[in-house]
Amino acid sequence: MTTRRRAPSAADVAAEHQRDLLRTMLRIRRFEETCAELYSATRIRGFLHLYVGEEAVATGVMSTLEPDDAVVSTYREHGHALARGVPMEELMAEMFGRQTGCSRGRGGSMHLFHAATRFVGGNAIVGGGLPLAVGLALADHLAGRPRVTVCFFGEGAAAEGEFHESLNLAALWHLPVLFVCENNRYAMGTSLAHEHARTDLALRASSYGMAAWAVDGMDVRAVEDSARQAVEAIRHGGGPHFLEMRTYRFRAHSMYDPDRYRPKAEVAEEKTHDPVTSLADRLRAEDRLSDRQLAAMEKEVAAEIATAVARAEAAPLEPVEELTRFVYSDRTTVEVT
Repeated sequence: MTTRRRAPSAADVAAEHQRDLLRTMLRIRRFEETCAELYSATRIRGFLHLYVGEEAVATGVMSTLEPDDAVVSTYREHGHALARGVPMEELMAEMFGRQTGCSRGRGGSMHLFHAATRFVGGNAIVGGGLPLAVGLALADHLAGRPRVTVCFFGEGAAAEGEFHESLNLAALWHLPVLFVCENNRYAMGTSLAHEHARTDLALRASSYGMAAWAVDGMDVRAVEDSARQAVEAIRHGGGPHFLEMRTYRFRAHSMYDPDRYRPKAEVAEEKTHDPVTSLADRLRAEDRLSDRQLAAMEKEVAAEIATAVARAEAAPLEPVEELTRFVYSDRTTVEVT
């Protein structure tokens, strides 16, 4: 006699999805905490800009995308890459500068690329990804492909010329691009109010004739809801959209930054809105998450990170004789897909 298994209810599916969001944010948080430890121990080098505190933005936005959509990121992109599905082992290997890294160890923390997930990469230039995103969206628009290009950037990029040029062209040509401004209130060490005469960045974007609104970037549910609304509208011909994610980074701009420009009381207050612990607490209150489930998540993530570190350290460096490869294309024609 066989027992028929009950199909999961809508409530079960919704609960599992919420736990998946939490799991993604935990993977980002623990990965970055590990990177900070490795950097402090000089086991990884170069530049390192951490996303701690902003995990809800990447997690919520990526959950609304399709595999064929493209993602353009910034130099603070570990969270974007992990949420997009770039394998953690490849990311960690890139941190170590190893050949098995997603950029063969050549890009490091600020230049992560992954063709299989259409993660078009990080960019060390402030605002540098904006025109690239417009170009990708234009190609899809001209080819009639039902894709969306998502472009992440910080509020500091809104002071750059390419911000205005890119939003204007996207609106003028009605392109399928979602601009996601991660407004963490401090462009490097300068507060928003000291840099922008108009601090309502969504209002500024709306002046170009596109739908734009502000979102609580510390609440992954709010991020996901807004991103889904925007992505669906874009995919069905609604033109470019702009989301101002009001978030906060808990760590300094980079590992070199002494972080003397933010009041300690302000940082402590913002940490009470931690997107990871906030979602975990809400799921517990809704009886969608048990302490045992959370412990299992933490154990799973810790094991994944330990494996990624071990394999990265054991991986080979790029041979010296290979260093001139990929400087120029060896193909006479390039296909855009």
